[in-house]
Amino acid sequence: MNMLNAIQEASKMLYIDPAATSVLLSSITAIVVAVGASIIIFWRKFKKKVGKTLHLDPNAGKEVEDELVVTDAEIVEETKAETETVAEEPAAQEKAEEVKEETVEEEPKKEEVKEEK
Repeated sequence: MNMLNAIQEASKMLYIDPAATSVLLSSITAIVVAVGASIIIFWRKFKKKVGKTLHLDPNAGKEVEDELVVTDAEIVEETKAETETVAEEPAAQEKAEEVKEETVEEEPKKEEVKEEK
C-alpha cells in the first residue's frame, strides 16, 4: 500500500500545464532547426575550404548556357525613347510601362522561334 500511495503522489507532481507543453515543444523545435541550419552552414564552409585546398572545381560537370543578347536595334531604340518620355509626362509613363510589358511577353516567343531553327 505504501508503494501505491507513493506512485499516486508522484503522478500528482508530474502534471504539466498545456501552455507549458506548447512552449516546451516550440523551444525544442526551434533548437532543432537552429542546430540543423548551423550544421548545414558549417558543412558548406568546410566543403568550400576543402575544395579550395584540393583545387576542386564545383562547376566542373555543369553545363553553362550562353548569355542572351538582344540584337534587334528597334527594340533597343524603343526602350530608349520610352525612358526619355517617362521623365517628361506621367501619362507617357503608363504607356511606357505597358509597352515594356508587351515587349517582355514577346521576347520569349522570339527566343523559342530562334531555338527551333
